[in-house]
This record gives sequence, structure tokens and C-alpha cells, in this order.
Amino acid sequence: MTADTATDVFEEHRPLLLGVAYRMLGRVADAEDVVQDAWLRWSSADRAEVRRPRAYLVRVATHLALDRLNRVKARDEAYVGPWLPEPYVTDFGDTVQDAAERAVLADSVSLAVLVVLESLSPLERAVFVLREAFGYPHAEIAAVLDRSESAVRQLAGRARRHVDERRPRYEVDPAQRRELTERFLAAAAEGDLEGLMALLAPDARLVGDSGGKAQSPRRILENADHVARFVLGVARKGLPDFSFRFLELNGGTAVLALSGDKPDAVIQIDAAGGLVRRVYVIRNPDKLRALQA
Repeated sequence: MTADTATDVFEEHRPLLLGVAYRMLGRVADAEDVVQDAWLRWSSADRAEVRRPRAYLVRVATHLALDRLNRVKARDEAYVGPWLPEPYVTDFGDTVQDAAERAVLADSVSLAVLVVLESLSPLERAVFVLREAFGYPHAEIAAVLDRSESAVRQLAGRARRHVDERRPRYEVDPAQRRELTERFLAAAAEGDLEGLMALLAPDARLVGDSGGKAQSPRRILENADHVARFVLGVARKGLPDFSFRFLELNGGTAVLALSGDKPDAVIQIDAAGGLVRRVYVIRNPDKLRALQA
């Protein structure tokens, strides 16, 4: 395999490696570091001995992500306030034609699911990502992780049950999500408390992630009244030279709020039954750098 061919092979698999690493880590920068380290391993490997480049690269990236996950878990023990994943731009475009496959990929990278995955052990998370997001058979996952197939099946079952028990159930209709987001923003901009309350489920929650580096609730806000009054309070204060734009993040419609040309916040909602069930607000500047306009 020539150097040019080796580069082409790696670039062909880069989106897959980044997708695996991000779902395991919940951090774009860390996932990109994993992919870069995987490239270094690939470029120095004896590729004549590599019969299945895809399997080799996924194995390398998964082990690198596991190593990094163990380190960042220790780091996050001191995190200030609620933790949310770093926003991840998802635009499957023409790369995923099958609607069911697209829905699985979008769900596996959603904020709600990634928050639940944080409570899994690193090995459970790796198995869940490879199995549920990318459809790897248990035998292949066992080869990736150097575990027996029976052990992988146990890990997969335990992870699946854990996620099913804890994940909230939301509708993922893109048109409805976009419409609710637009109505939510309009009501906030107009200072319309009644309008906001009509959009929010009674048990709505707002999760704000600032990492202690920006103004945001240090705890999860519970119920529609608390959420609505907080949102209106923020809207009244405003931002200098405020603007916003819609984009697709973590498999769904999101809003990027800008102060001038600097990202200030990412806002995303989850909905069910035509009502807003969760509002996610990410203001940690470290998590917004990749969205710089």
C-alpha cells in the first residue's frame, strides 16, 4: 500500500472514526485528537499486515478513546454545574440514504442519549456505541475490545437496559421540532409568559452548561414556571449585537446565539406530545469554539 493510498484509506474512514470517538467522549476536540492519534498509528503501521483497514482503524480509535475517556472522567469530577456534551455538527446529507439508519445515527448522538451514556462504564459505553450506533456484531466488538463474545453480550445487554431505563422518550420529527423552536424563541423575545407556558410541558426541565465560565443555572431547573421565568429573564437582559441562526447539532434543530460574531450559547429543545419537554443551553465557551462564525 503506497503512502497516497494509505492516506486515501484513512480519509475514507475519518467520518466513522470521528463518529465513534465523539459518541464515546462527548467532546469534539477530544474526538479530533483521537482521530489524529489514530492517523499517527496508521501512518507508522506495517500496513502489509493489515487485511481489513476498517476493522484495524476502528480498533485503534476505540482503544484511544477508552484511554482518553478514563482520563476525562477524572477531570470532570470537578466540573461546575450540570454537564452537557460539546455541540456536534451533524449533517448526514447524502451520506445516509436510509431513513431508519439516519434516525438511529441521529438518536445515538442526541444530547439526551449522550447524557445517559456518561453514566455507563467506559467499556459499556464503547460496546453500546459500536453496537447501537454502528450496528457492529458482538463478535466484531469482541475482537475490537479484546474480550470474549459472551462478555461483550453481557456488556451490551447491561448498557442497553441502563439506557432504556434512563433515557427520556422524545419525538424526533424535524419539522415539529423546528416549529416549536421558532415559537419558543418568538415568545421569549416578546416577553410572552403565557405563550411560553403554553409551549412547555408541566414537568419541563432546563439544563444549562456553563462550566462555571458563563452565567447559567448551577442546577437543573424543574417545571414550566421556573423554566419560563428564567428564559424571560435572560431575554430581557439581551446580548450586545445579538443575532441567531439555525443549524443541525446532535441530530436535530438547534439555535446558535451570537453576540457580534462570537458564539454565546447553543439552545436546543426536545419535545413530545407537541410540547417542549427539555431545554438545553450550552454556554461554556470552551464548548462553543468549534462553532465560531
